[in-house]
Amino acid sequence: MRKREKKSTLGLRLHIDNLLVMVSFSLLLMGFVMVSSASLHLGAKINNDILYYPQRQFIHMMLGLFVATLVAYRPLHFWREHGNKIFLGSIILLILVLIPGIGVKVNGSTRWLNIPGFRIQVSEIVKFCTVIFMANYVTRQQKKVQDSATGLVQPLGVFTVVSALLLTEPDFGSAVVTLVIVMGVMFLAGARLLQFIGLLSVLGIFGGFLVIFSPYRLQRVTSFMDPWADPLKTGFQLVQSLISFGRGEWFGVGLGNGLQKLFYLPEAHTDFLFSVVAEELGLVGVVTIIGLFSVFVWRAFSIGAAAERTGERFAAFIAYGIGIWFGFQAFVNMGVNMGLLPTKGLTLPLMSYGGGSMMIMCCAVALLFRVHHEVTEYNANLPKGYWHD
Repeated sequence: MRKREKKSTLGLRLHIDNLLVMVSFSLLLMGFVMVSSASLHLGAKINNDILYYPQRQFIHMMLGLFVATLVAYRPLHFWREHGNKIFLGSIILLILVLIPGIGVKVNGSTRWLNIPGFRIQVSEIVKFCTVIFMANYVTRQQKKVQDSATGLVQPLGVFTVVSALLLTEPDFGSAVVTLVIVMGVMFLAGARLLQFIGLLSVLGIFGGFLVIFSPYRLQRVTSFMDPWADPLKTGFQLVQSLISFGRGEWFGVGLGNGLQKLFYLPEAHTDFLFSVVAEELGLVGVVTIIGLFSVFVWRAFSIGAAAERTGERFAAFIAYGIGIWFGFQAFVNMGVNMGLLPTKGLTLPLMSYGGGSMMIMCCAVALLFRVHHEVTEYNANLPKGYWHD
């Protein structure tokens, strides 16, 4: 199979999942349109240029598609062989971002590194590398994961350190997403249910303590439970977001006609972009985006299942990991916007404004395309009657 991988990598033709292409580009294009709508006034005020944010987001998308192309043409055995080193590199970046003078502090959190032209959020790189690391781990340690608690404890020890670094920034949301990827991949790899439930309980208790003993996290939870108790301070974001949903009704107020984005709704072009969609495109727009993400996750798991049937467990868990990542992060973002979950600083994948986030998300989608390509190549070389789909 290595020879086939090398040959297909050097060629120009990749096997494409047409439905996944349609869904991914639909999310990208809808995201670009909504970011533009949500940021024109902001660009005019901050930079005297209404096209400041749309132009930058377009550049982010082009850069994302460029690096995604490079990833798509890189065979999976490259990630299998170098995944642990890449993951170690992401941990080093997490350490670097906490060093004064290197990390960039925004709104009280130090999560970014400056790269000429844009900022990159290190936690997004960590999520990408976590998928690769965990796919590698459960493939090599399959028996240990399925038969003993040690197989669960070892990676959790590593990700306890990763989570501690993320919480130091602080970035509670990314720490939760990373742990969900880890636990989800191990569950799909066959971890014992009783041990799995026990570890989830421990993590839940630990997360509860983090909320209780952190004033700003506790404030977020209490304001989430009753945002109208203090609508001008602690509940301001959620109240404005709920007003957006209320104004949108069935078909929205019209693209570009939203009022909440006009300095009422904070971070309208990033974390609360979904609220802008709700106001301007209404229930139809909301359901459309939920549907697109649902199809994306379904295709990720379908591709993973197809890879597992061919015996390529590493490829399968890459696909599963990406599906868990995108599905859970989109769920949290939309849940926060709708008032179903406490406020967390997580972007809507492939849609929210951001350079580093957009590039990493595009790379993840490209890796999923690569899995589909190699599974299709494998099936194409099977004798007639042995096709796996």
